[in-house]
Amino acid sequence: MNDTVTTPKTRTKIKVERPKLHKVILINDDYTPREFVTMILKAEFRMTEDQAYKVMITAHKLGACVVAVFTKDVAETKATRATDAARTKGYPLLFTTEPEE
Repeated sequence: MNDTVTTPKTRTKIKVERPKLHKVILINDDYTPREFVTMILKAEFRMTEDQAYKVMITAHKLGACVVAVFTKDVAETKATRATDAARTKGYPLLFTTEPEE
């Protein structure tokens, strides 16, 4: 008779957690021209003319508007690049990021 004991192999499933997402927010100001804001939105966030205009008008009316949602690194990079582009032209345009809930 055979005295071997067999035990089943166990597999552990690794669950990869999705990265936390962050919102890029456009803060309205009274000095940056609307055309410049739409140009930045089109260039940095790859929006169409219509999308950029709607985001700009929403920020103008409400004081702020969510532009897009990205992973933390991408959101911070895009917000910084857009803000820096405005600063080089002398405008106080501001983009910020915050975690998505």
